[in-house]
Amino acid sequence: MVAQPKVSPNWPVSKLIEAFGADLEFSRSLAPLTSYETGGPARYFLSARSIDEVTRAVKAARRLEIPAVVIGGGSNLLVSDEGFDGLVIKMDIMGLRRLDNGLVEAGGGEQLIDLVNFASESSLTGIEFAAGIWGSVGGAIYGNAGAFGGEIGQLMVTGVIIDASGRVREVTRDYFQFNYRHSYLKETHEIVASAVFQLAPGDRAVIEAEVNRILTLRADRHPDRRTAGCFFRNIPDATQQYGKLPAGKLLEEVGAKQLSVGGARVYEKHANIIINAGGATSKDIRQLADILKQRVLDRFGIELQEEVQQIGSFS
Repeated sequence: MVAQPKVSPNWPVSKLIEAFGADLEFSRSLAPLTSYETGGPARYFLSARSIDEVTRAVKAARRLEIPAVVIGGGSNLLVSDEGFDGLVIKMDIMGLRRLDNGLVEAGGGEQLIDLVNFASESSLTGIEFAAGIWGSVGGAIYGNAGAFGGEIGQLMVTGVIIDASGRVREVTRDYFQFNYRHSYLKETHEIVASAVFQLAPGDRAVIEAEVNRILTLRADRHPDRRTAGCFFRNIPDATQQYGKLPAGKLLEEVGAKQLSVGGARVYEKHANIIINAGGATSKDIRQLADILKQRVLDRFGIELQEEVQQIGSFS
């Protein structure tokens, strides 16, 4: 969760443009940049397309004491209805490149599905599990995105990251301390500029068939818009398939599919998915999630943990 840490200082527009550049936007609506299509505006907004642009923005925000957060594809994000009183940096560093020995380099702003497709077209296997997972490469690394027993962290070799002071460095996979739906970046809040993944040569027809199989499974289980996918993490359990007890199973048993708040409701095909059924606010979604958490806690004594990241105040 990224809370609203403090009120952003009132700097003159000329000072802000001097610090961040002419592309700085004011009161930019964030709702269209999220899969929920909810939430208020960012006081300041900047699309960063290079490492230099990211480092400039990070350093300027720190110097001017402006709270700053970075977003990627917006697929795993819930923005407060009040928005964010600071700078939102959208990671738009792009690029996909095949290296030697099955290695692939991807910009942090690339969509994960584009990386999957690039690997398929290059006859490289190992990342098919990520087919249909929404969001950016950087966001996938941040949350160690995965499905069907695979995780993005298993494939990483190195990453170029930018820290809160604007320092750029290349680190190896071990630095990220990957765990289930977790990376060390959730503690450091460093930014992924690019990453290199280890894949393996394969048969393109076989790879594409597997990608299509997974996409078909996802289309049957998941809505195609206005959702962040699974809202809660599965629970570690060595006796279960893939070593996880599905949160959706517990939610199903507490009657989640019958629940709604305002325009937010639980998806009829999957108890761990909250959708914007039309006119939902971020507050609706958060309140529904809180009800779901409480029901599971009351029934099973298990406190569900969110996969979805929050920006702004939900008090």
